[in-house]
Amino acid sequence: MARTGRCLCGAIEFETELQSEDVGACHCSMCRKWSGGPYVEVQTGPLTFTKGEPTAYNSSDWAERLFCPTCGTHICYRTKDGSFHAVNAAAFDSPPTGTLALEVFIDEKPDTYAFEGERKRMTGAEVMAAFAGND
Repeated sequence: MARTGRCLCGAIEFETELQSEDVGACHCSMCRKWSGGPYVEVQTGPLTFTKGEPTAYNSSDWAERLFCPTCGTHICYRTKDGSFHAVNAAAFDSPPTGTLALEVFIDEKPDTYAFEGERKRMTGAEVMAAFAGND
């Protein structure tokens, strides 16, 4: 499922392969500060930048957040070892067609919003254990 995407101003363009059409939402405090709400993402393979270069913000020892240096559009959250890429679902030229299949850091979600429906939900501890291979 190859997809192209771009930032708001068009200075950054990318290509990637979706792992699924489904989207996820992260409620961790960093993602909420970064995006202004839950970070809605699609898990992909590595990104190939076909125009421009995003700026990387080292948000932890193991991960970074990529964004357009011109307009600030959030492009991707990825691990520094390249094993995980969560791309902003709204940055794709053709939006993913799946459903909201996963919510992570559900224990950090504020009471001011909630998504309807049933799906897999993971606490921050469960997410960190999964990244460590202890799921």
